Amino acid sequence: MAKTAAKDSPAPATFEAAMAELERIVASMEAGQLSLEASLENYRRGAELLTLCQGQLQAVQDQVKVLEDGLLKDFTLDAAGARVRPGGRSAGLDGDDADSDDDDDDDGRD
Repeated sequence: MAKTAAKDSPAPATFEAAMAELERIVASMEAGQLSLEASLENYRRGAELLTLCQGQLQAVQDQVKVLEDGLLKDFTLDAAGARVRPGGRSAGLDGDDADSDDDDDDDGRD
């Protein structure tokens, strides 16, 4: 039988270690071979690890800036982990930012 998460387990030293432990917990729970008590203990530990990982990711996200159109902008991710531009737009080229380069072309038309 798979070993359950130890009570009062220390926080993993790294984000990667926390993710590895979380993956092991998920795999053991998905196998369906744990007792109800062991499943509950693993669920609690998994929730702790998830909170820890989310906190670490948020801290890094708050620190990271990306250069976009010559300006530093906040780096944000959507729920799927894909980079999102400020304002909720995807990181793909959409042409909206190119308008500032076309100002000289429009001057004679207005």
